[in-house]
Amino acid sequence: MEILAAASTTTILNCITSNSNGVIEDTSVCTPAFSLSLPSSHLSVARLSDYFNHHVKINSLKLVKQVHVHVIKLPQLSNSDVIAQELITSYLKFQDFDSALMVFFLGFGRNFIIWRSFLEEFKSFGGDPLEILETFSELHNKGVDFDSRILTVVLKICAISMSKWLGVEVHASLIKRGYDVDVHLKSALMNFYGRCWGTEYADNVFDEMPERGVLLWNEAIVAALQNENPMKALQYFQEMQFLFVKADGFTIAKALQACSKGGAIDEGKQIHGYLFRHDMQKDLVICNSLINMYAKSNKVELARSVFDSMKSCNLSSWNTIISAYASHGHFDDAMKLFHGMESDNVKPDIVTWNCLLSSHLQHGLYHQVLTILRSMLVAKLQPNPSSITPAIQAISELNWIELGKEMHCYVFKNGFDSDLYVQTTLLDMYVKADELAKAHAVFDLMKIRNIVAWNSLIAGYSSKGLFDNAMRLLNQMQKEGMNPDMVTWNSLLSGYAVHGCVKDGLAVVEKMKNLGMRPNVVSWTALISGCSQNGKYQDSIKFFYQMVENGISPNLATISSLLQACAGMSWLQKGKEIHNWCIRNSFNEDVLVATALIQMYIRSGSLQSAYEIFRWMKHKTVATWNCMIMGFAIHNHGKEGTKLFREMCENGIHPNAITFTALLSCCKNSGLFDEGWKYFDSMKTDYSIVPTIEHYSCMVDLLGRAGYLDEAWDFIKTMPVKPDASVWGSLLQSCRVHGNLNLGKIAARNLFELEPNKSSNYVIMMNLYAMLNQWEDVTRVRKEMTDRGLRIQRGCSWIEIYHKVHIFSEEEPHPDTGNIYFEMYQLVSEMKKVGYIPDYKSVYQDIDDVEKEKVLLTHTEKLAITYGLMKIRNGAPIRVIKSTRMCNDCHTAAKYISLVRNREIILKDGVRFHHFREGRCSCNDCW
Repeated sequence: MEILAAASTTTILNCITSNSNGVIEDTSVCTPAFSLSLPSSHLSVARLSDYFNHHVKINSLKLVKQVHVHVIKLPQLSNSDVIAQELITSYLKFQDFDSALMVFFLGFGRNFIIWRSFLEEFKSFGGDPLEILETFSELHNKGVDFDSRILTVVLKICAISMSKWLGVEVHASLIKRGYDVDVHLKSALMNFYGRCWGTEYADNVFDEMPERGVLLWNEAIVAALQNENPMKALQYFQEMQFLFVKADGFTIAKALQACSKGGAIDEGKQIHGYLFRHDMQKDLVICNSLINMYAKSNKVELARSVFDSMKSCNLSSWNTIISAYASHGHFDDAMKLFHGMESDNVKPDIVTWNCLLSSHLQHGLYHQVLTILRSMLVAKLQPNPSSITPAIQAISELNWIELGKEMHCYVFKNGFDSDLYVQTTLLDMYVKADELAKAHAVFDLMKIRNIVAWNSLIAGYSSKGLFDNAMRLLNQMQKEGMNPDMVTWNSLLSGYAVHGCVKDGLAVVEKMKNLGMRPNVVSWTALISGCSQNGKYQDSIKFFYQMVENGISPNLATISSLLQACAGMSWLQKGKEIHNWCIRNSFNEDVLVATALIQMYIRSGSLQSAYEIFRWMKHKTVATWNCMIMGFAIHNHGKEGTKLFREMCENGIHPNAITFTALLSCCKNSGLFDEGWKYFDSMKTDYSIVPTIEHYSCMVDLLGRAGYLDEAWDFIKTMPVKPDASVWGSLLQSCRVHGNLNLGKIAARNLFELEPNKSSNYVIMMNLYAMLNQWEDVTRVRKEMTDRGLRIQRGCSWIEIYHKVHIFSEEEPHPDTGNIYFEMYQLVSEMKKVGYIPDYKSVYQDIDDVEKEKVLLTHTEKLAITYGLMKIRNGAPIRVIKSTRMCNDCHTAAKYISLVRNREIILKDGVRFHHFREGRCSCNDCW
């Protein structure tokens, strides 16, 4: 490449050369092809600058070069930084990067400020920073001798562009020429080595300097921070004090940053004291750094006291304190400060708004994110990509895909579609909405694809079980030179695990090992979580132990998945062990883990423990409130659930669709008929939530349990959505309870079409026929099952006694069966004395009553309860889990057992818990 590219005319090249000192010289008389009327003798910097600012006068690259010729001829202009800057900008506007670089390197006396603005301007016009270094290398090879200032600039650009070896060459050149003692060069060298080679190399440069002023100490502190070593940065600051080197504002700001990064609040307070001793507490930049340090150390009150002590606050001060409150979820205080800015004559800028957007998103307040964006637009402030991305993420979390498409149009119209972060967020939104075709379309339009974009789409295909698509994308990724990273493989692993393909998942683990990658905590957590979601709870525990054996420490997600496994099996004791581990490791303070603990205790039958954790939590997300409300629902405490819902709304938490599913479940499980209708009607009118099939199913269940079967049937016929299996299943269960054969047939017919291979639907219909003594129809339905190759899934029950799980099933007898039946006969005798009468209708077989009573004694929940009474002697509650719904007789028997033995019995059948105390059940027989 020539010094000036072919695009440049030879006019300037013939007019200028450089002497040995790198100064431009006029070597010939130039005759431009056309002329500008510039009076050379009286031309001043100001007058020439006016020509540049006049878009009509300087409207082509040729005119820029003519002006450049005049500048070279006149000594009073050739050394002007202002004119040089105008020339650079003009060349960049016309995409003549080479000429712009020639002016930058050779055309004027550089200072240490202009290089940063030049770099930003160069990039803004589409230039590559590496071109700057290439031009420097070519000029250097042609014999141009640069002074220490330009070498300082080159080193800083090397650091930014990570040009490791060119920086080393420059360093070698400095040593040869004796420039290596220049303090500014040493500072640039430390910055370069700190960024490109690590703190150790920067330290070597630092140690070579016999005298170290504050500039070098600052670079040492910055190098330590850049390499994520905040404590070393603080060590440098301490050494400065021992050597009586006075810190400046930059030093203090970086030291406070080190305190916030390293969690060194005590050291931060000491620096605060240092400011008072040296009368530096009035410095705005330092005060803002103090506010930021206290905020990131969870000391918002101290941050506020610093803010309140400031006599004058700039925009950065307001933004810092608002960010402090918002990031910690104190949104009322943040908004008061936001509105208080106006009284201080400070106008919120894009940073202020973006801070509010990101903080609300971080705390799961998705509706508020969109409200803030709307207010921002009303205030006539143009959003930037950092404003748009939280809004897209909020829309994605709310699953408002139609609004998401509108936002996509807004992005396109306002030119944000070229922003990589916005594109990736849009792609992720479509993936989460199951719009994989649109996600792929966004991906195809991306000119630059980073690893995040590839991983997001691969994860989308994997999560939906489209593994062929995921593998094709993986192969394409490798062909285009993008190597899969740990996230890529973990996305595949997670997909296999979620879809129950554990063997394929383990194959991915082996592939990772073969590639030299050690499966990390995300890999193991994916396996644990996948198994939990597929009901393979014991496999989850097994993989957890393997993970620990491999030396991988669990993270918050691991513990949450593990608690999900315990909840699935109602392993209360194992769950308590994990809870204790969380307390020892401070994991219980995380909102996701705390919510998982609540879920575990709820599903293990310990509602009180779940409620205690809920009340202990300082910060609760919508999911936390939903979890607790659903807990009250499945434990038949509907009134407490509705009360908690009201408290949730009073706390400013906006309910979502899941909240109303939990709320309506409270109503249907506790027979709160009127309340259920009220909340269902309020969904649209008061909360703008469109009811989904889950809500309609709850309402059918509510009507059916109350005996309003005809009304339930009318409700189904007028639903705006097509009934699914859950709706027909609710109706069929209600028909069985109330003996309504006609509607039962309709519900069963629809269920047999929707779920032809689900045996439980046939069993319920057989039970309905048996209740009505229609044994021929029972035989007919059983034959239909047999013809379809279906078997009746026998239920089982289990009880955990002193860390050992005992399972009771009809297929395999318990080892202590003899003693259990002996105890049960005595128990039934006691129960009959206080009024227990076996419910023979709970036996759906055409046999006599004596045989039916014998059959009732074989029900697995009765065996488990009896065994618990035999083995648990300390008066603790008997906790039994049954895989299917219990019959009426077992429900009645459990009430009598709790009365005659004075023991609390907690029995879970399916998803609901029944608490039996003193002859009563928490469900009030509404089940």
